[in-house]
Amino acid sequence: MTTTVPVPYRVTAATPETADTVSLELEPIERALPAFSPGRFAMVYAFGIGEVPISVSALRGRLVLTVRAVGAVTGALCQLRPGDAVGLRGPYGTGWDLDAAADSDLLVVAGGLGLAPLRPVVHQALDRPGRFGSLAVLVGARSPGELLYRAELPQWRTSVQVEVTVDQPDPTWRGTVGVVTALLDRIDLRLDRTRALVCGPEAMIRHTARALLARGLPARRLQTSLERNMRCGTGHCGHCQLGPLLLCLDGPVIGYERAEPLLAVREL
Repeated sequence: MTTTVPVPYRVTAATPETADTVSLELEPIERALPAFSPGRFAMVYAFGIGEVPISVSALRGRLVLTVRAVGAVTGALCQLRPGDAVGLRGPYGTGWDLDAAADSDLLVVAGGLGLAPLRPVVHQALDRPGRFGSLAVLVGARSPGELLYRAELPQWRTSVQVEVTVDQPDPTWRGTVGVVTALLDRIDLRLDRTRALVCGPEAMIRHTARALLARGLPARRLQTSLERNMRCGTGHCGHCQLGPLLLCLDGPVIGYERAEPLLAVREL
């Protein structure tokens, strides 16, 4: 059952990912929240400051949340150190439908911070070989310094295909430069048995989805995670409304056959 009152958790590790992004490993101080699944999120309370929604970025052992400092609350969360406490509510929202993807080839496409809610999917695929067919992971970032989990990506490459690109290289970058959709040409898509999971900035989601649909992937085999301003997590405030949907309840993960007509309306 989802918990609507913040439950105290203790920070056991705070790992810098980029200059403004930190992964917080958490353990319950007294009791744990109900189990999360990949794609779902928690409302995270920085005591005395406020609350924000954060998707889980790892579920191996302790709960991990990856936070980018973009405001007062997330800035405070990024300053937490081992031994500090936060309040968590949840789990909230819909997760990635991995049961529907079982036995299918899995294509994971992430842009920027969108890799965080997709990371548990990759972990499950690596931890349970045979659940899916082939797995390909395509990652895009604005610059090398904004790539998440840089130490972990080479480990993934030992088992699955991983392709990475950046928009703006620095002098040390020796990889691909360009938009993430250009990486689609590097993988052998068996469209009759592929399931695609896409998360990132909204423009990146639209362009990636269009590229996949143009290649013949049915919209019903594409899932995406959408973001709107969430305040309560319970569907009461209405801040996360997207047309007929409340993304804290109906999302954030939804099938692209539902997302496509909504994303086509400007400023919806």
